[in-house]
Amino acid sequence: MADIVKEILARPIQLADQVIKSIDEAQSFKQECQEIKTKTEKLAILLRQAARASNDLYERPTRRIIDDTEQVLDKTLILVIKCRATGLMKRMFTIIPSGAFRKTSMQLENSIGDVSWLLRVSASADDRDDEYLGLPPIAANEPILCLIWEQVAILFTGSLEERSDAAASLVSLARDNDRYGKLIIEEGGVPPLLKLAKEGKMEGQENAARAIGLLGRDPESVEQIVNAGVCTVFAKILKEGHMKVQAVVAWAVSELAANHPKCQDHFAQNNIIRFLVSHLAFETIQEHSKYAIASKHSMSIHSVVMANNEPNPHEKKENEDENLRISHPMNHNSSSQMQNVVTNTLAMKNITPNTTKQKQALSPSNSQPHHPNPARGNQSHSKRHHHHVLTGTSIKGREFEDPATKAEMKAMAARALWQLCKGNVSICRSITESRALLCFAVLLEKGVDDIQSNSAMALMEITAVAEQTPELRRSAFKPTSPTAKAVVDQLLKVIEKADSDLLMPCIRAIGNLARTFRATETRIIGPLVKLLDEREPEITMESAIALNKFACTENYLCVNHSKAIINAGGAKHLIQLVYFGEQMVQIPSLILVCYITLNCPDSEVLANEEMLIVLEWSSKQAHLVQDPTIESILPDAKSRLELYQSRGSRGFH
Repeated sequence: MADIVKEILARPIQLADQVIKSIDEAQSFKQECQEIKTKTEKLAILLRQAARASNDLYERPTRRIIDDTEQVLDKTLILVIKCRATGLMKRMFTIIPSGAFRKTSMQLENSIGDVSWLLRVSASADDRDDEYLGLPPIAANEPILCLIWEQVAILFTGSLEERSDAAASLVSLARDNDRYGKLIIEEGGVPPLLKLAKEGKMEGQENAARAIGLLGRDPESVEQIVNAGVCTVFAKILKEGHMKVQAVVAWAVSELAANHPKCQDHFAQNNIIRFLVSHLAFETIQEHSKYAIASKHSMSIHSVVMANNEPNPHEKKENEDENLRISHPMNHNSSSQMQNVVTNTLAMKNITPNTTKQKQALSPSNSQPHHPNPARGNQSHSKRHHHHVLTGTSIKGREFEDPATKAEMKAMAARALWQLCKGNVSICRSITESRALLCFAVLLEKGVDDIQSNSAMALMEITAVAEQTPELRRSAFKPTSPTAKAVVDQLLKVIEKADSDLLMPCIRAIGNLARTFRATETRIIGPLVKLLDEREPEITMESAIALNKFACTENYLCVNHSKAIINAGGAKHLIQLVYFGEQMVQIPSLILVCYITLNCPDSEVLANEEMLIVLEWSSKQAHLVQDPTIESILPDAKSRLELYQSRGSRGFH
């Protein structure tokens, strides 16, 4: 950068020397020229001082200030050259406005002030000696820009405490105004913030990470932050940093991913998913220090559990029904089941947990690791089998953090994973192949506030991707998977309780899983149908949309599910919603009516409820038939119902 700054300064220094030389040759306006010369000499001294300090100069304001100074010196040179005219005729035809010298003198004075400020703001803290920098003349039109310059310069040259305060100031600016955030990025604020996040004390790291999270408010800004190297810095902090800093970093990751989803893969490539899952699993489920992602060398927890529960050929028939009732990890047998899973995992990898510490770590009554570093007690085994298990973040000292910090870390880890997995198949696959899915189920039941809500949102996004990805849906949410059953159980608990802010994401998640349920799984439909009855319009709409995914013709078990909806009393609720519901509720409700009519046209309940009249009325409502889905299925539903009712349904009533 020093070479660039020297190059920037070379021309104005040459111009200043030319101005001084031309003034010495002036033949007219000698008194005014002497005043110009004095100020130009002072400016030249400052410019040479800046050239000597080029290693320390902050490039962004240097460019702006030196460009302005160069323009002023250009105009000054043109003016003083006119004063060199000799002879009467030349003087007569050389016109110099009366205010030209006064204006030039003022501009030179401003340039002197700007360059002086540049030297002060670029100096180290010791050299400044707490001197108030003030605002340079160039700040007259945009004072906030110079405030940003000052704070960024401190980030480059200040002590750790001063850099922390500067980062806090940038946090305030970025939080107040989106434009200020863009200016901070444009003026080179991201690299020194990342450096502070990497090297600073705890408070400085927090301020830097928070500033970075606030700066990434749009895709372009996030792209610049990612290009500056944020992924590697954040990965290092999530692996080794203080938990308070890690929580802020996790929040910042969630902000960047939310505002520019294309950065998701960059974070994944730097192991950030892995570190976040480790934080999520810490003190949530046992064996948190092992983050096993399925590969040709390792197995997911789902495959381990299934191997653990696979009956032998002689017992298969007797245990067929029992396998469908595997208890999930949050009932009274959860601790022993998790212990069996972990024990079998180690056994499958030829690792025998035979030491006292290992037995304590696997004990149901000891959910926290007994030793700050549980990997140490099994060091020889981990060396032999390192290719099987991916070790998570270091947990040394984490168990001694205060509960509020632990809770905040867990909430922010869930929030980051929620944003990172949104619409991303590969990240969702990594999450479902780790223990994060089980963690979300546990936290949905036992977590509080943001931990619960972020876990629910993460499950909603993962199931949304699974809905569109058959391979992921079959692997992560197969009916025999205890982890999948645990997730479904917790989602259903929220839906049955029906008095929580978690209700909407849980309804959506259950709807996304509609194709995974077997015909024997009858407990899902009833709670959703119940939500159609006199609920808030948003809840009713989401319930109708979820039920549509069960009853739509793309679902292999649509007939079974449609019968279940009718048996749960759904027809009566749907008729009321089609007639009297708000439009946001009417459309999904009518679509659901069409699906259950197509699937169960011979239903006595539909005949008794005069569903044909509902369809005929709906076909005459312009705002309803304009919906593409209704337009395509309503005529078929109506004709099928007419056919079956004409053959005998009229006798039902």
